Amino acid sequence: MSATPATMDKNEAQNDVLFRVVNRVAIVTLNRPAALNALSPTMVRDLAALLDRVRNDDHIVAMVLNGAGQKGFCAGGDVRALYRLACDRERDGDAGWLQFFLDEYRLDYALHTLSKPLVALLDGVTMGGGMGLGQAARLRVATTRSKIAMPETRIGMLPDVGATRFLAAMPVETELYVGLTGALLTGADAVQCGLADACVSGEWLDGFEDRLQRMPLHDDDLPAALRRVFVPMDNDVAQTGALASLAPLIGRHFDRHADVARIVATLRADLERDPPASERDWLNATLDALTHYSPTMLAVTREALLRGRQMSLADCFRMELGIVSRAIEEGDFCEGVRAHLVDKDRAPRWAPATLAEVRPERVRHFLVSPWWAGTHPLADLGG
Repeated sequence: MSATPATMDKNEAQNDVLFRVVNRVAIVTLNRPAALNALSPTMVRDLAALLDRVRNDDHIVAMVLNGAGQKGFCAGGDVRALYRLACDRERDGDAGWLQFFLDEYRLDYALHTLSKPLVALLDGVTMGGGMGLGQAARLRVATTRSKIAMPETRIGMLPDVGATRFLAAMPVETELYVGLTGALLTGADAVQCGLADACVSGEWLDGFEDRLQRMPLHDDDLPAALRRVFVPMDNDVAQTGALASLAPLIGRHFDRHADVARIVATLRADLERDPPASERDWLNATLDALTHYSPTMLAVTREALLRGRQMSLADCFRMELGIVSRAIEEGDFCEGVRAHLVDKDRAPRWAPATLAEVRPERVRHFLVSPWWAGTHPLADLGG
């Protein structure tokens, strides 16, 4: 990550998104460090405008996305603001919650389809909407400070922003584990499971602008030249994290043919066999997630992740928007945010309350688009 340049105008430095060009490379910085650079509606629109600028400016040859401060690239969307809109039933219009998701998904899709090289510095907290931005990059650089997750099921939502597609980079069992439990990944874990291209020391990234300024632009292979800026040739940071050692456990419990209730049953059965302490810790943490997060969204998320493996990116965004819309209007989102982020009583009253009460027809309802064919708000995205 990088601090605000000393040469920047004080008023400009107060903007939530910063833009500058170094050696013909656009550097776009999310600038809400006190909020871990969480995305507001204004930030999403500003990012979209800057992306258009990058795309159409022949002088700019590449783009870098990073976050201000030392703690996070981007912690996701401003969930509390969305909660307030949902409670006030402010769905439609330019200031409604639906428009935020439309703008965010369009931005993410545009980043995925940018023809110029895109680098994302996934330093510090990188979750939710931050992953939506970062996973669009051609070069995704995690660090020893990275804390990566898609924790949406905890608040009655599903992993969205293209996650039903980009999580498919993992083996299906790992995808289900990460997507259902919101497991926290290190930078090395992210490399191991295909969510980052390299893991470097956080300190190495702190000085990237000086290296970028010296990058030779006559290099015929611009992506390789950019990689040398952001990944040291003698990188000695481990590229395999603790997640790799969990592969046998994950594979045993998160079978693609097992529904969430079955996964819970196998976790409990393993615990009854008095496993070693290291396994017991993982089993307990995983069981805790699957018995305390929204039962409906756990079931819906499992199905959406499996479907997404066979779908295009554009179709995944369309599927996610329909699920998100139902989760906010008739699902557990508002209750999850209330319990975990607003009142903080950590006692959400899910409806239904248990996995056993989630009927198959309810799951199918969430997966059926609220819009008729051809009228989907994201119908124009692509194939």
